[in-house]
Amino acid sequence: MTIMPNSVEARDIAYQMHPMVNLRKYEKSGGLVIESGDGIYVTDNTGKRYIEGLAGLWSVALGFGEKRLVEAAKAQMEKLPYYHSFAYKTHGPSVDLAEMLIKLAPVPMSKVHFTSSGSEANDLACKMVWYRSNALGKKDKKKIIGRIKGYHGVTIASGSITGLPRNHESFDLPLDRMIHTSCPSYVHFALDGESEADFTKRILNDLEELILKEGPETIAAFWGEPVMGAGGVLVPPDDYWAGVQEILKKYDILLVADEVICGFGRTGKMFACETLGIEPDVLVVSKQISSSYMPLSAIIMNDRFYQPIADESDRIGVFGHGFTASGHPVATAVGLENLKIIQERDLVGNVARLEEKFLHGLAALAEHPLVHSSRGIGLLGALEINPWADANAGDAAAAVAAECQNEGLIIRNIGEAICFCPPLIITAEQIDDMFGAVSRALATVQATRA
Repeated sequence: MTIMPNSVEARDIAYQMHPMVNLRKYEKSGGLVIESGDGIYVTDNTGKRYIEGLAGLWSVALGFGEKRLVEAAKAQMEKLPYYHSFAYKTHGPSVDLAEMLIKLAPVPMSKVHFTSSGSEANDLACKMVWYRSNALGKKDKKKIIGRIKGYHGVTIASGSITGLPRNHESFDLPLDRMIHTSCPSYVHFALDGESEADFTKRILNDLEELILKEGPETIAAFWGEPVMGAGGVLVPPDDYWAGVQEILKKYDILLVADEVICGFGRTGKMFACETLGIEPDVLVVSKQISSSYMPLSAIIMNDRFYQPIADESDRIGVFGHGFTASGHPVATAVGLENLKIIQERDLVGNVARLEEKFLHGLAALAEHPLVHSSRGIGLLGALEINPWADANAGDAAAAVAAECQNEGLIIRNIGEAICFCPPLIITAEQIDDMFGAVSRALATVQATRA
């Protein structure tokens, strides 16, 4: 790409530091400038249109340009553009959304606390776990179990619970209170000749052995995405979550379900906890709660979790935590309208109805010689790309993802997988268009390798 002086691309390189990139490479290459969006599509500053196959960052449930969300933000801006929830103050939009979330929750829940991102929410939930342990007089019960390839954010605590080396290296993470157990990805971690049932039994045994080694009295909580997203769309074996919950109950360990990616319809139910039979103590949500039109996240907690925290705040005199934008009136107004639209348009049902077509399309693409296998649930899926035999040839999945972009489809490569998470509003015909672009991209990459 030729970058013209004083263009938006050149000024971007000159002034802005970007996340999740090789910064030196970005200084040379620049980035794709997206100017507008409509439905499942975005358009760059040259006028080229793309299907947004990852819904932005797994998040734009309603697609781009939903006028009702724009109007909800405008109306709230005009009425009360900002207020906080500190010091015995509140406002209507946050109350309305909290009430809706409690009613929608997959298991009985007690309270909602708002933050602005999944990372912040997981970070705060971790602090609250420690606060609760102190409230119960369990001063040593502070360790958190995450999972290899799990992703829960990039703050110091949430980044430590995350189990991805790229989020640890050179950041002095993880914290020493954070420990990690096996990843429930059969395709990546099964032993030769091991059945899925035996694999599940082995990794559950790994979890219990870790708990016994560390001491159950030292472990406060287990963090897990129902389906791992940023680790590469890793769908657990059928009996995995039932086994995890049995172990956690045995040793009095809290379960925090991170539904930042899975929540609000992605798996064909309102929450993936319903899809997979998970009964968490704490549910963390973000992204699709507002379709990312406004920064918003929420921690939804049960009474078992909340009551000791409330008691401790009474003993101390305050719950000494807060963010300026927690429960922001515009963000919560947009979130409320967003969830109303998801319900009114039966977008959770749309996912359930399209799941078979989506997974069948992935399976058909997995027949290509460049592809190892496919996996998915609802409208969340991945193709595992066979790595190049030549170690110096570069990243095969990255090559396919780049060619998809040339074909007018934005997706994301993670490890050797290319991942899909289209807006919930996608149609059957648009799924065909999306996978048609992938098919052409695979053919082009194969031809260049011939």
